[in-house]
Amino acid sequence: MTLVEIRTAVDAGNGVYWMNNGYVVTRDCLGKYLITFTRNGSAIGLTNRDGTRLNGRPEEFFITDSAKVLQ
Repeated sequence: MTLVEIRTAVDAGNGVYWMNNGYVVTRDCLGKYLITFTRNGSAIGLTNRDGTRLNGRPEEFFITDSAKVLQ
């Protein structure tokens, strides 16, 4: 998935994951997109600091139809 596809899917309420269902992509209250490990809540930004490169390979991200977001 591209960065634009990921952001669009998250904003639409779809479940977006990285690598497996344990890493969920979310948008926080400040509008930042994060990859969060659901077991311990540890998070990193979806992109590098300047927002030009994903923190992961595009083919490692996938989407589900579910609007369930683990918090």
